[in-house]
Amino acid sequence: MSRKNQTLGEFIIENQQAFKYSSGELSRLINSIRLAAKVVNHEVNKAGLVDILGAAGDTNIQGEDQQKLDVYANKKFIQTLTKRNIVCGIASEEEDDFIAINSQDENHGNKYIVLIDPLDGSSNIDVNVSVGTIFSIYRRVTPVGTAVTIEDFLQKGSQQVAAGYIVYGTSTMIVYTTGHGVNGFTLNPAIGTFYLSHPNMEFPADGKIYSVNEGNYIHFPQGIKSYIKYCQMEEGDRPYTSRYIGSLVSDFHRNMIKGGIYIYPKSSKNYEGKLRLLYECNPMAFIAEQAKGKASDGFNRIMDIEPTELHQRVPFICGSRNMVDKAEEFMRNARTLNS
Repeated sequence: MSRKNQTLGEFIIENQQAFKYSSGELSRLINSIRLAAKVVNHEVNKAGLVDILGAAGDTNIQGEDQQKLDVYANKKFIQTLTKRNIVCGIASEEEDDFIAINSQDENHGNKYIVLIDPLDGSSNIDVNVSVGTIFSIYRRVTPVGTAVTIEDFLQKGSQQVAAGYIVYGTSTMIVYTTGHGVNGFTLNPAIGTFYLSHPNMEFPADGKIYSVNEGNYIHFPQGIKSYIKYCQMEEGDRPYTSRYIGSLVSDFHRNMIKGGIYIYPKSSKNYEGKLRLLYECNPMAFIAEQAKGKASDGFNRIMDIEPTELHQRVPFICGSRNMVDKAEEFMRNARTLNS
């Protein structure tokens, strides 16, 4: 039975049997992510004191400028997961292709692959605003002992066995699910231990916050424009409050606690959407559904989308269930009017 102030290590051990593939491997994997999170947290908290701020001078596969902390976090998570000999493959938002682990060792029995966004919202680092890490864990689909292939990574979100995020803010938290609800653990920096601080996290069914970059309003589809006007209308419990940080982890975390909706739709600038299905949308959708929320592309469940490429982008609407339902209603109505 989980209890508040229980350590993350204790929680993992006590709840291991609830996981249907209970071999201890998943527990070791979560522990590895915990270790890497503490290392990255330490570096994030030194930003401004050491030469870790600003751009690294390179771009990633998405054509986005890499920040120095992007590169650092990517390296630390890959190193930690690789050295502990737990996973058979890793895919990172910062890497062009997936990384095969132990691919030459036919006897290795690693069953899990990890997809990761090492530092979400890293452009906020220079102005001391919260950033985060997002991770997603699957069981491989190719035979154990062989080299992983792209097939292992292009799985629907509904096949995830665990997902979570780390938010580096006023306090550092790990929030994750293995399909049995969502729990949040806060780091005590004095002793370097995560404690259960937010057990059984859930989205309120309704909320009063909408999170969207309204600077792109002119480029949004009509359904989203209409929903934003609905949010701003003075009627009933509206207008809603507009809150947008520019870090998916931070916006999602606030909305899960207080009730709200996060929207990053497709637009005339990003016709397929901006957020990555495998590194951002699927893990956050898994967490949202386990927390009684909802995640959609405007018409379809995010976790039912069949991935076709490693860095695929999709529209993303996520948060309190009734708010997402209403946004989908506006999207359907706009599509009907245009048909």
